[in-house]
Amino acid sequence: MSAPDSTALLTDRYELTMLDAALRDGTAHRRCVFEVFGRRLAGGRRFGVVAGTGRLLQLIEDFRFGDDELRYLRDERIVDAETVRWLEGYSFAGSVTGYREGELYFPGSPVLTVEGTFAEAVILETLALSVLNHDSAVATAAARMSIAAGSRPLAEMGSRRAGERSAVAAARAAHIAGFGATSNLRAGAEWGVPTMGTAAHSWTLLHDSEEDAFRAQIDALGTATTLLIDTYDIPTGVDTAIRVAGTGLGGVRIDSGDLPTVAAQVRRQLDALGATRTRITVTSDLDEFAIAALAASPVDAYGVGTSVVTGSGTPTAGMVYKLVARQDAAGGWVPVAKTSTAKGSQGGRKAAFRTLADGVATSELIAVSDGFDELDTAVEHPGSRALQTTLIDHGRPDTAALGDAGVAAAREHHMRVREELPLAARALSRSDPALPTVYVDAA
Repeated sequence: MSAPDSTALLTDRYELTMLDAALRDGTAHRRCVFEVFGRRLAGGRRFGVVAGTGRLLQLIEDFRFGDDELRYLRDERIVDAETVRWLEGYSFAGSVTGYREGELYFPGSPVLTVEGTFAEAVILETLALSVLNHDSAVATAAARMSIAAGSRPLAEMGSRRAGERSAVAAARAAHIAGFGATSNLRAGAEWGVPTMGTAAHSWTLLHDSEEDAFRAQIDALGTATTLLIDTYDIPTGVDTAIRVAGTGLGGVRIDSGDLPTVAAQVRRQLDALGATRTRITVTSDLDEFAIAALAASPVDAYGVGTSVVTGSGTPTAGMVYKLVARQDAAGGWVPVAKTSTAKGSQGGRKAAFRTLADGVATSELIAVSDGFDELDTAVEHPGSRALQTTLIDHGRPDTAALGDAGVAAAREHHMRVREELPLAARALSRSDPALPTVYVDAA
């Protein structure tokens, strides 16, 4: 039977064909260091946000091959019998270090470092990249929207614009990067993300009149609810909402029209009716640029769908998983790197630091070790903050990074480190990274 919740086949075939060949030629058991990093920030972003780490740790723990997975590999002749026998007992027993979830990253940042034998580490490539590339892209877009929104709350409501499982991951990533709530119930149940939602246009269309729909919603949810006022005529909808709910109505939602103009008109109408505390929420295909354009409008909250779950036009973070150090035939350590044009990498084990001046980040400092000696710490780099932490120790994940508690900790960490960004990093236009990446030799 299949291994319970197995993630073992969430991978590309060439991971296993490399494993198969390495077991044949004897290199499978060489100790290796793999690294996840981005050569550049996708979409001309000024910073990136690491997200998906807590999900990935659990998926690595569940990377086991049960009878069904092994039978598929055998029947399809993907690997030979020796490799099937090796996979029968597979569980990752190496170590993983990396940036905390919610941390900011820049080109070359060693977001994740996987240490183990070639055999046990190489087959995690696709899993690591599929999680980190998706979730970090969503979180980066969400952070930009959160910055644009300022103190006004944001809700994620894009599940219908994503795959059913990616929708849950997107809601989780958006919450880490500043969104206060999601419409997705699975994200609430699985990750502790606060959920929200009241009614769609179909609710109004179901009833014989808009007034009937509003009365039924108020009867069910109370006057603190938010009424959707643009199914028909917006001014009429506002009048009807206040007549039904009274001036204590919690909120109205606008999902169409020229939002700055409509929001101003609705605010004036609500105030004239005495509903001065009724909040205005706007939705309707918002992204960070639309949110920024509404900064001067009388809007109290935003609901964002398509744009956030698709990374606001940048659906992947563009990270790669590369071998950066390995043992040679004699057991010595060798830094390795690609030198391909525009696709080169920096070999060697790395320690990463954020340099600060008066609390403001000034650079991404990466100390590179040619051997396998102890890595630099913040002691060797005064005025800096160490960025890496142990995520998996000899196969055992850091439980503090998992589940609801891990999401809450990641959100708190993100909000704190985002305050370190220089002012220019908060601009929405395409530009170079806000911080330079500086490589130095390990002390």
